[in-house]
Amino acid sequence: MKKLLSEVLNDIKPSKEYKDEILDQANNIISKINKGIRDAKAVLGGSGAKGTWLKTFDADIFVKFNYNKFKDQSDKLSDILEKFLKKHFKITRLHGSRDYFQIKQQKFTFEIVPILEIKKAEQAKNITDVSPLHSNFVLKHRKLIDDMRLTKQFFKAAKVYGAESYIRGFSGYVCEILTINYGSFLKLISAMPKWKEKTVIDVKNYHKNKNIFTEINKSKLTSPLIIIDPVQKDRNASAALDQEKFEIVKHRAKQFLKKPSKEFFELKTLTEQDIRKKFQKNNLIMLKAKPLNKKEDVAGAKMLKAFRFIEQNLVSYGFKVVESDMLWDSRPNSLFYYALENDKLSKTIEISGPPLKIKHHLAFFRKKHKKTVIKKNRIFAVEKRKFTNAKDLMKNLIKISNVKNNLKNIELI
Repeated sequence: MKKLLSEVLNDIKPSKEYKDEILDQANNIISKINKGIRDAKAVLGGSGAKGTWLKTFDADIFVKFNYNKFKDQSDKLSDILEKFLKKHFKITRLHGSRDYFQIKQQKFTFEIVPILEIKKAEQAKNITDVSPLHSNFVLKHRKLIDDMRLTKQFFKAAKVYGAESYIRGFSGYVCEILTINYGSFLKLISAMPKWKEKTVIDVKNYHKNKNIFTEINKSKLTSPLIIIDPVQKDRNASAALDQEKFEIVKHRAKQFLKKPSKEFFELKTLTEQDIRKKFQKNNLIMLKAKPLNKKEDVAGAKMLKAFRFIEQNLVSYGFKVVESDMLWDSRPNSLFYYALENDKLSKTIEISGPPLKIKHHLAFFRKKHKKTVIKKNRIFAVEKRKFTNAKDLMKNLIKISNVKNNLKNIELI
């Protein structure tokens, strides 16, 4: 096992050349900001500050504004920062809980985030203000940095990494907290299959010997796993996690422990050809969808909305969906696929009505449906299907606003 994990680390850790190159460019941006904006200090943030970054990564730069001077101007920080940045860089303003900026230089993307410089979470005016405190906590556990990398990569390969609303998995920070709580990647993986619904992880023991469900607002405790933020005792760091991702990662951990392999750390990107090969015995509907030009989280959430709307309609029109997925990573387009048991349906459908003994319901049912039949003391309507071919239905669905308005473009492939 030790040899296996060592090999994985060699594969996932960034090279010295890559780190030097991105840090050189990040430091150039940081230097310009620090020379140009008074009462603010730019620093490296995110996994870069914590040292937990993986092979290829982008960098976050936090611009920390003096708390005493700017605490009453929290909503103006983005405007102040933008005024300076656009004089020196080509920027894109992105909407968030507080707007932030993107700078693309060569092959790297830098996100410049304005925050208030705070010493404790209670001072925060915005959730992003707390980010450097997360880094400070993680840096107290430097000896576990490689274990944190293994955790992140394992979760990424399981497709459960990311707290964005279209993923609803585990954030990088949550992966770090979990590793710290259990003391190593292997101890974490060994514990995961035993996780029960509403397992509570409280690294700092803020709520030791207390009922957490009376201590914290219940609306924050709806996730299957509850992780108390080490720097904010009333925050569930895993609030975004959904049941599906919780079950997936538990199952993956169980499989890994049974038969450890590098495959559990490999990112597999399915192509159109892979999907067609996998479902050659099924009737397959595949679409290419282009997301809206919005922040990744927003674009992804809207895309997921369109994907689910299509699936719900396939089912409601009588098609049985064997498997479906929305595939989107760094690609400009997403792939939607729906493997069907059958892509052709009968021309008519029987709709079950009320039992014959319920006379008033019977009369209403007969009035609504022209053609009816009686079977085993129950009335049924025989109706002509609107769509008997899945592709014909699909051509109609992609024109509907619930799909069209949530995507830049979508087409059958």
